[in-house]
Amino acid sequence: MEDNHKEEKTKLPAFEQGPIRPPSEARSLLVRVTRNCPWNRCRFCPVYKGSKFSLRSVDEVKSDISAMKYWEERVLEESTRLGFGGRLDNHSLPAIYQRNADNPYMSAILIWKSGGGKTAFLQDANSIIMRPPQLAEVLSFLRSNFPELERATSYARSQTLSKRSEEDLKLLKESGLNRLHVGMESGSDKVLELVDKGSTHDMHVDGGQKALAAGFELSEYIMPGLGGKALSEDHALETARALNSINPHFVRIRSLGLRDGMPLYEDVKAGTFELPNDEDMAREIRLLIANLEGITSEIVSDHILNLLPEVEGRLPDDKQKILEVIDRFLEMDEERRLQYIVGRRFGFMEDLSDLDDRQRSEAARRALEKVRESGGEDVQQTIREIVARFI
Repeated sequence: MEDNHKEEKTKLPAFEQGPIRPPSEARSLLVRVTRNCPWNRCRFCPVYKGSKFSLRSVDEVKSDISAMKYWEERVLEESTRLGFGGRLDNHSLPAIYQRNADNPYMSAILIWKSGGGKTAFLQDANSIIMRPPQLAEVLSFLRSNFPELERATSYARSQTLSKRSEEDLKLLKESGLNRLHVGMESGSDKVLELVDKGSTHDMHVDGGQKALAAGFELSEYIMPGLGGKALSEDHALETARALNSINPHFVRIRSLGLRDGMPLYEDVKAGTFELPNDEDMAREIRLLIANLEGITSEIVSDHILNLLPEVEGRLPDDKQKILEVIDRFLEMDEERRLQYIVGRRFGFMEDLSDLDDRQRSEAARRALEKVRESGGEDVQQTIREIVARFI
């Protein structure tokens, strides 16, 4: 009994972290407020399937935050012990990691510190489903332990935002939540019903407008290709209409990618959903952006699934520049387009300008030849298989 009690007392603090976060939060402090997704029916999403949603208690989350504080202090101590005087920079962080690579808690803190240590992200898929007073308590505790935080962010569903009162949302903002990431995916009710999103066009608009009124910085995610070929035009135009009604700070592009095991991919195999190729999605994105009017959003293409990372800029000033990027791609002859697509998917090219780089262009050409040698002329199927690896 005594030995067991002693072992329990000396057990090191631990904390949970969930499976996903936005690319922009890659080096944020990840604080798990809920487990999994309360909706978990979206047919395009592979995450959380087969997992049960649960809310974590305030005490659980506070315990995690306290553990994070403990490990932050151990990181600082390690910096001092290694002769870096408590500094956390490009010299000290790799040295500390090398000596503690087998410690997941130290590693998580080191990743956070490598990004500046100024941001936190609340996990999992819809943290604002927690009762506002409880989430506000968590946020206040987080801020008191890490006063250097400049930004705290969370995913949020439009459905949840639309149900929250203005007072509840303002409470969360005043408690330290700065930014919300919302998966709009589409503004088309037809597409939203097709993929079982659990939201509507009007819900997206209402939720987005409420978030902005409460003072949040708002990112809306859109998913080119989600309507398949049949609903492509409706998907683009209705999504543009929803975004025009909201005017979010950011519009983040997440091109559709499917792989085995995802419900929507079963529709592809059954022949009831025709998956657009990269050229189809480029045309769809062009139609959407051409119809964005009267807003000042920043278009962001920060995901590996996106074919054209240069499709970025602030509206309305950069709108023409963005459209010209897409037109440059679409106006290429078919062979040149395929060369770029394969080069991008194989990692030889980062953007269209790499077509002018002789070495990168030649590598992409050889890759295209190998694709044809191994898979015949159905290059698009090979491309889809490559894309599936990044999902």
